[in-house]
Amino acid sequence: MSSAAPRFTRRGGIRTAAAAALAAPLAATGAAGAHAATARAVPAQVSSPGGGRSRTLRVMSFNLRYASATPPHSWPERRPVTRALLQRERPHLIGTQEGLYGQLKDIAADLGRSRYDWIGTGRAGGSRDEFMAVFYDVRRLLPLAYDHFWLSDQPALIGSTTWGNTVIRMVTWVRFRDLATGRELYHLNTHLDHQNQYSRERSAALITDRLGGLDAALPRLVTGDFNVPAHANPVYDTLLSDGKLTDTWDAAESRSKLYGTFHGYEPLVPDGDRIDWILASPGVRTRRAEIITYARDGQYPSDHLPVQAVVEL
Repeated sequence: MSSAAPRFTRRGGIRTAAAAALAAPLAATGAAGAHAATARAVPAQVSSPGGGRSRTLRVMSFNLRYASATPPHSWPERRPVTRALLQRERPHLIGTQEGLYGQLKDIAADLGRSRYDWIGTGRAGGSRDEFMAVFYDVRRLLPLAYDHFWLSDQPALIGSTTWGNTVIRMVTWVRFRDLATGRELYHLNTHLDHQNQYSRERSAALITDRLGGLDAALPRLVTGDFNVPAHANPVYDTLLSDGKLTDTWDAAESRSKLYGTFHGYEPLVPDGDRIDWILASPGVRTRRAEIITYARDGQYPSDHLPVQAVVEL
């Protein structure tokens, strides 16, 4: 990223996201190019939703389903359910997919602007199209740098598509400091193509390459809707090749019941395909993995089930 890029604060991150998208791709990012962020005084440890203190980090991947005004399952119908789910779970870090700008502003308001902020840009640039927005608990995580790259042969070119997909695909990444432990970590969030396997495979290879360019001493978390089932596609094999990443669902010390994570507002499928994953570098300990089936009066917050991992860095 350019050292001349504008500063962002907890309340102003989104306003500079489009500018950050113009910067150099991930492999070229260094400390000199990191965006400055406003530091906040916080306790050495933070409270868990059930009370007490915890150093575990609650990480969620959540395909929001883009905001439609047309029933059934319109955003006005789903927003209260989404709000209730997120306020119940209170994840520290959320990688979202498909969110539109107004929808993300609604979620930010529902989470509480004094508690959460978010970083992202539309995949066509600025506020246009869907975002890979990253929400974070400001009492727990401090962003040190962020950027975006596009899943194509021209990853620095906003909106580029060169692998046969007709829908723009991208990655948003953030380097955070964990304010409970002082450790730093990387978070990458993505949404692979829903139709083109070649695009998905090339995208997985590019993400793997970019992960290889990161500081190997720092933990990495990858969230996303990968549009292929875990354990049953070359995309999964590429991302987990050579032990660079682990699947938190498999690595978890305990886990919830397994359901297919895409349900399309139809009955849930026990032991169905997991196409939404949370991956982590091998040094990350996964205490628990969950597929969250929360609904209210038969209304689900999205056509995907959010997935969550409780990890220790």
